[in-house]
Amino acid sequence: MSASGAGALSGQLLKSRRGKLSKERTYPEEKDVSQEEARVGVFVCRCGANIGRVVDVPGIVEYSKTLKNVVHVEESLFACATNTAKAISDTIRDKGLNRVVVAACTPRTHEPLFRDTLREAGVNQYFFDMANIREHCSWVHSKEQADATKKAKDIVRMSVARAAKLEPLEEFSLPVNKVALVVGGGAAGMTSALTLAEQGHETYLLEKEADLGGMARRIHYTLEGLDVQTWLAELKKKVYRHRDIHVITDAEITAVNGYVGNFETRVKSKGRVRNIKHGVAIIATGAAEHKPTEYLYGKSARVMTQLELEHELGTGSASLANMHSLVMIQCVGCRQEDRNYCARVCCSGAMKNALKLRRSSRIRISTCCSAT
Repeated sequence: MSASGAGALSGQLLKSRRGKLSKERTYPEEKDVSQEEARVGVFVCRCGANIGRVVDVPGIVEYSKTLKNVVHVEESLFACATNTAKAISDTIRDKGLNRVVVAACTPRTHEPLFRDTLREAGVNQYFFDMANIREHCSWVHSKEQADATKKAKDIVRMSVARAAKLEPLEEFSLPVNKVALVVGGGAAGMTSALTLAEQGHETYLLEKEADLGGMARRIHYTLEGLDVQTWLAELKKKVYRHRDIHVITDAEITAVNGYVGNFETRVKSKGRVRNIKHGVAIIATGAAEHKPTEYLYGKSARVMTQLELEHELGTGSASLANMHSLVMIQCVGCRQEDRNYCARVCCSGAMKNALKLRRSSRIRISTCCSAT
């Protein structure tokens, strides 16, 4: 999320120069290798110590040389480095390779890079296969070096066999609708909509309630003492006033159709139905407060959630005036069989409310955890 936020802000800063800083990549003409015998090149990466300290990389290199259709094998310290990727591209051309296997780490992040390397060498990018000998091998068998090496050889062998059977594929481009849809008008949704709009994208912001704000409307101060309602009011003002943001409250989504880059969402609001065409959607529907069934909650006015206590403190409710002691019970509804996780907001919420109470009264506060 932090990386996405940083990327969004960077795009916002670059908005004024968009189109001036980028240029279209040009690639050499793709060779027709359909009539050629498979000539596979294998590139084995040490990934620093991630692979090299567990797997016998030189042993993998020697083993790969014995595999059918393999005509070139080499190892590298970091195959994904810019200079190494260029060297691989040069090797593909110089050795006349028409299939490539890279034995390295996750294809999730690196496969596009190596596909691009093939394109730079004039080879169809789908003549590439990646053997994941890090996540699937060295990381999960870090204390079994001999067996890890054996498994890495199997992974490489299978990738080479698959590469020899690969056929070229062609990509085509589709137009992308630059309009965005944000579902959820809380703090996250409003921030997303505002960031998109500041980058020049027309944005529709949907909120099922009658007003924006979501859960933030119930939060009055942060642990550091910042005024949340003042910040929220300013954020809402920016959203409502932005010319590229269309706010739809009391919204209900009744249908979604389309495909990647071109969607159509039907929205019902205040008796009116409209179809919104958009290319991307952000789901920012947030979460609901847990309502406990234990500790007399809902049966006694003295028992409340942290959000309800914060509301009482934030609005100066008189109901707390005669209170002399308070017990805060943590982890209610979580850290148990059906919800075996931490909510991650309760502790800070309890601390900020406790500090607020201590500053405004001489009340005695105790805490305990329902999970222990």
